Amino acid sequence: MCGRMNVIADPLCQWVGETLGLDFHTSDNLDLRPTQAVATVVHQQGSLKQLDTAWGIKPAWAKNILINAQAETVMQKPTFKRAFAEHRCLVPCSGWYEWRQEGANEKTRKMKYLFSAADNKPLLMAGLIINEPSGAKLVTLTTAPIPSCAPYHNRMPLFVDVSNVDFWFGSTPEQLQPLLCNDNGFGVQVEKLCKIL
Repeated sequence: MCGRMNVIADPLCQWVGETLGLDFHTSDNLDLRPTQAVATVVHQQGSLKQLDTAWGIKPAWAKNILINAQAETVMQKPTFKRAFAEHRCLVPCSGWYEWRQEGANEKTRKMKYLFSAADNKPLLMAGLIINEPSGAKLVTLTTAPIPSCAPYHNRMPLFVDVSNVDFWFGSTPEQLQPLLCNDNGFGVQVEKLCKIL
């Protein structure tokens, strides 16, 4: 479900600047969590700009903070429909984390895994901006996992390829349907980090 991100400022900031053509500044956060600050990229007044946000929203009807929206239903859900139509964003990041129960019987442990691009390049995670009185909030989009990620979780973040950035920001929600799932050829490397006792 992507409840943690990995952000390594160098080379992330330089890569965003060179690839997307904007000044982008963020700090290292190797375990970025919900409610924390997240630097995003938005399209405003004809150009790409950085927008600093906080990860997650807390609608009045929700018991817990919402950090993700399912890409498959984002156009229909009242909470996210307008944001998907008008306030899409990209989240430059170095990777994300998932946990998996491993072992048998009383010896099961949660194991933490780091997912990143196979070519070690930064990633552009798809997201939505929800504007609240307290400031801009981020909700990231998830989709069905590609085969290499399926053994670890039944969801994964949705990513936008650099070649589709203009299309992501400039299209109607209906036109974006082909982008709402990750290509099975998307290369991911998985690293086991540690067990959570």
